[in-house]
Amino acid sequence: MLGLVLLVGLVVRSDLPAMWRTLRASAAWNLLWLTPYRVLFFLLYAIGWRALLRPYDRQHRAGLGYTFWVTTVREAVDRLLPVASVGGSFIAVRLMRWRGLAASGIAATVAAEIVLTLSCLYLLTAVGLFLLSEIGASDATSRHILLALLLGLPVPVVTALLLRYGSVFGRIEAFLRPMLGEGALSDGAAALDRELHACLSRGWTLAFVGALQFAALLSASFEIWLALRLFGHPVDARGAVMLECMTQALRHVAFIVPAGLGVQEAAFVLFGHALGVGSGLAIAVSMAKRLREVLCGLPALASWQLMEAARLRAPVRSP
Repeated sequence: MLGLVLLVGLVVRSDLPAMWRTLRASAAWNLLWLTPYRVLFFLLYAIGWRALLRPYDRQHRAGLGYTFWVTTVREAVDRLLPVASVGGSFIAVRLMRWRGLAASGIAATVAAEIVLTLSCLYLLTAVGLFLLSEIGASDATSRHILLALLLGLPVPVVTALLLRYGSVFGRIEAFLRPMLGEGALSDGAAALDRELHACLSRGWTLAFVGALQFAALLSASFEIWLALRLFGHPVDARGAVMLECMTQALRHVAFIVPAGLGVQEAAFVLFGHALGVGSGLAIAVSMAKRLREVLCGLPALASWQLMEAARLRAPVRSP
């Protein structure tokens, strides 16, 4: 609700007629090119995830094509559904289980990916802050962002250390045992902790996957560059990267807000001023990115539901 209120407030305060004229005069059909371009993002993430899954899929039951499809569904669930940006991870484990992979191994790779994404987002924020200061943002804005950056530093580090060296899920299971009783939960928690320790000890693989994730997140800067160019306000690569980095940072800080409603728009308005981008134009750029999210996400969600329906209709095979 707060996100919706923020979004409505930003739209009301902006120049709606000017924003509509910008969208109409910008050859809006060219914005559809953002949809096939998103394939690069999904492909980089899928290649990285496939590298993490390799020890758990020796028979190649979940190939790159299937991993790519699961990646699109995972992103669509996180971006379009009210699941606090984590529901896609649960769906990803479920879909990979359809190919016969062990749940503990899949969950370990997903957790490792989340840790790497947190680290990449932290690095992106640092890059965005540096570019923001280079562009000439106010000292107060830079200080506030730098303070937030320093306060957030322990998050990816502590998370990685706890998952790598601690028995996080074993401790959670021990806490829940008096309420749920003994059962398979204990074995599952221990197996997940073991697989996490093994997954997070593969240093070169983690570095490779992290580099792919960073490149994928950075590649989204092209969407801003193209949208602003079509809207008649071209910026250089430095400005596009800064806007993408800072928008991603704010959106992930407010991950609980479904689809980042209002948060993404506020970030474009706030940091767009450093590039001379007015509020109406900033919201138009945000709408272009949301259009791409919908065009990429709805087919992925529909394909997932069709697969679920097909499995429900399939006859149950006796063991």
